[in-house]
Amino acid sequence: MTVRSILNTKGHQIMSVEPDAKLAAAVKLLGEKKIGAVLVMNQSRLEGILSERDIVRVLGERGAAVLEAPVSEVMTRKVVTCKETDTVAELMETMTTGKFRHLPVLDNGKVVGLISIGDIVKWRVREYETEQEALRDYIKTA
Repeated sequence: MTVRSILNTKGHQIMSVEPDAKLAAAVKLLGEKKIGAVLVMNQSRLEGILSERDIVRVLGERGAAVLEAPVSEVMTRKVVTCKETDTVAELMETMTTGKFRHLPVLDNGKVVGLISIGDIVKWRVREYETEQEALRDYIKTA
């Protein structure tokens, strides 16, 4: 099972903000879309990722005034990414080891999607349910 399989099911939509956007605007987007992270992109180039953790950390350090700061001051710059050909097992290992929940998906350097730990869990649950159903059907016919 690959990242491409998940993206083909969930879609390739990407929520992003520009590096000079105010943190308050990014927080509003996260709340409206009910998502945990947003990509920080300058035109089509990935410059960082902004997660709920980044926001909580900086609010704790600098207080509410930081909401007027540009996203580029708060975002994670060293973004770990994956490819469409990566397996779900590889993603689970990467996310567990790195202790993060979102991975941008790149194809030839271009962002083509975003995978969250929730997407992986949903996919794995669906996979197990399909296997159980197949086993039940097999048992009924045996």
